[in-house]
Amino acid sequence: MTTPLIVGLATATAAIAARQVLLSGSRYMATPRTRKHYEGGFQPVMTRREAALILGIRESSPHDRVKAVHKKLMIANHPDSGGSDLIAAKVNEAKDILLGKKKQETIF
Repeated sequence: MTTPLIVGLATATAAIAARQVLLSGSRYMATPRTRKHYEGGFQPVMTRREAALILGIRESSPHDRVKAVHKKLMIANHPDSGGSDLIAAKVNEAKDILLGKKKQETIF
């Protein structure tokens, strides 16, 4: 008589535990896992560090990666397709600095 009761309680406990695992997994999957953006403003003279932060890559990234990220950002932010002129200019400046096409001005 007690064996069916124990089996029933064990089954119910296992079902509740499985439900909790599934719910916690779906909550984890629902939260966005994006990097936090740099919250500072633009410096008067762009440095390699700021250029890398704007493009979202490392300062030592290869030229191919810089060009690919620049293309992706310009497609998303081009002024002809509703993007910001300022952001497009900063993305272009960041690409030029990281590729070595634009000389950095010293702050001092």
